Amino acid sequence: MTSEPTSPPRGRNVYLIGPMGSGKTAVGKQLARQLHRQFYDSDAEIEHRCGVDIPYIFEKEGEAGFRDREREAIDALTQLQDVIVATGGGAVLAPQNREYLANRGFVVYLQTSVEQQLERTRHGRQRPLLYTDDPERKLRELLTFREPLYLSIATVVVPTDGRQVRAVADEIVQRLQELTPS
Repeated sequence: MTSEPTSPPRGRNVYLIGPMGSGKTAVGKQLARQLHRQFYDSDAEIEHRCGVDIPYIFEKEGEAGFRDREREAIDALTQLQDVIVATGGGAVLAPQNREYLANRGFVVYLQTSVEQQLERTRHGRQRPLLYTDDPERKLRELLTFREPLYLSIATVVVPTDGRQVRAVADEIVQRLQELTPS
């Protein structure tokens, strides 16, 4: 007999952070199913609000314009209740986003290697920061700068290299249960 997973306390959201290719969207959808919560992807929310895709926003407004839109979306999403939110890899760059995430729910850092990121992102066309001759170098640069930011707000760190989505989601549920008193 399997028991129903225990959710984090009502009103406590779960935010997934980490680099591109760490599995935030796939894990977030699985986690939402397991915990019977609504799932949001901040990048999809930005696209919905703007009516255009992220590469187009980068092309027309640059990264700074995109980051402004991202900050608005993160603020709105973190004010919802009982949700799972997958953030974009660079969401942690803005101090305001880090504050929203850290103060409004549980933050799960999905940690992954550059090698795993390369494998998972090699066929994607929706990653403007990888429009470069050397995606591996770019991913290493991003991780070097961003990892301390991910770690600074993470409630828990869960590795994803070589793991199935369900296994990662199961570990998150278990880790969050350990953090919440019965």
